[in-house]
Amino acid sequence: MKKIKKILIANRGEIAVRIIRAIREMELSPVVVYSDADKLSLHVRLADEAYYIGESPSSQSYLLGDRIIETAKKAGADAIHPGYGFLAENAEFAKMVKKAGIIFIGPEPDAIIQMGSKTRSREIMKKAGVPIVPGTTEPISNIEDLKKIASEIGFPVLLKASAGGGGKGMRKVEKIEELEKSYERATSEATSSFGDPDVYIEKYIEEPHHIEIQILADNSGNTIYLGERECSVQRRYQKIIEETPSPFITDKIRKEMGDIAVKAAKAVNYRNAGTVEFIVDKNQNFYFLEMNTRLQVEHPITEMVTGIDLVKEQIKIASGEDLSFKQDDIKPRGSSIECRIYAEDPFNNFSPSPGKIIEYVSPAGGIGVRDDSGVYEGFEVPIFYDPLISKLVTWGRDREEAINRMKRALFEYRIAGIKTSIPYFLQIFENKEFLSGNYTTSLIERIEKVKVENPEDYEFVALLAAGLRSMEMNGNGSKHSEDNDSQNTNWKRSGRMRTMRRF
Repeated sequence: MKKIKKILIANRGEIAVRIIRAIREMELSPVVVYSDADKLSLHVRLADEAYYIGESPSSQSYLLGDRIIETAKKAGADAIHPGYGFLAENAEFAKMVKKAGIIFIGPEPDAIIQMGSKTRSREIMKKAGVPIVPGTTEPISNIEDLKKIASEIGFPVLLKASAGGGGKGMRKVEKIEELEKSYERATSEATSSFGDPDVYIEKYIEEPHHIEIQILADNSGNTIYLGERECSVQRRYQKIIEETPSPFITDKIRKEMGDIAVKAAKAVNYRNAGTVEFIVDKNQNFYFLEMNTRLQVEHPITEMVTGIDLVKEQIKIASGEDLSFKQDDIKPRGSSIECRIYAEDPFNNFSPSPGKIIEYVSPAGGIGVRDDSGVYEGFEVPIFYDPLISKLVTWGRDREEAINRMKRALFEYRIAGIKTSIPYFLQIFENKEFLSGNYTTSLIERIEKVKVENPEDYEFVALLAAGLRSMEMNGNGSKHSEDNDSQNTNWKRSGRMRTMRRF
């Protein structure tokens, strides 16, 4: 296989920066692309070469596979790394890259196709002996079939887009009277989000945990798993906090899930890095959900406990190298947690918060703190893309140390000029249910319910917001000296001095 010397990153933001760092450490050359909105981005500043590919909307830049491949040829890139999102799980793009004589740093197109359809992947897993949630393995064709199947498997049920992800095209249905309207909404959303109206049905698992297994597979058929990630802290089906190891499952279940994940990967002849996702019920019975045929957003926590750089392994596998370690060599150490820092206002229904960052102080420093960021002081956060601007990651010898380190890092993180989700995370890390380790995917829903029904228990969040907003006002040029005492008081009252109320 052709030796890789130069890699074009078909992405932007924090993931592009993270990939650049791995490429540099391998003494290879990173090349990036950028849109109008990203001409001053951090990934552009850090790369060896940067090429303009189009206007700000992703449909006119980062989603233009032809243009990205042309740029790779122009730059003399040997390989393309898609990151995640955009074209990362687009089988046609992977085919085009290979046809152009360029190495695609990811799985074979056929594996992307097989795992890209939720119904097709469920059928493949069923045949391979991988447990799946009771439901259909083919799209629902009419409402009468839907009612019959729903009655057979029992309510509540989930309607899910076959080509979906991120909660789009998904509806929980509690009773048969809600089924028809929910089906219409799910198919409509699936069509608008993915261009595919197909929807299937499965049993809704009560008190579910969302747990995923990281796998690596080389071109010689060696496939291993690198532990699990607990991804049950979700808001509107979107992960916002992840941790490893899961505080919920036992070592026995952990090994069983890892072995099943390897079996799932081998069923589609998978190569490179991938993630097999499971839903786990309160009795630790687990069922296949889907396979993400790319690098996951939350991959850093696996790196923190294993010491294995997943991006470097992706590049090595794409270069034709076999894995240099075996399953018995994987011995995760300690505990790691990730918070996805979004440019959004948690006190205004999480509305996007684009704008200029006028102050940026990262908490990265000291043992066990990592900040995978794509922004800097003075950068203008654009409105056109996902609002994820940073991933704050901590490691500790145990879960308690990782959590305390995260709380400290969140308090130190200063981003002014825009709103961020940082105060929301501070709330979660004071939640008794989360701290117990026995939380489910409904955790955020219950926290929101407390906010609405018991506002006195939510007081510290408002106080914390006041402190953060005061900081933002100061950064925007307000009277710093006059506001300073008020700002400090707000921070102390809201938990700076560890007086937060836990609920």
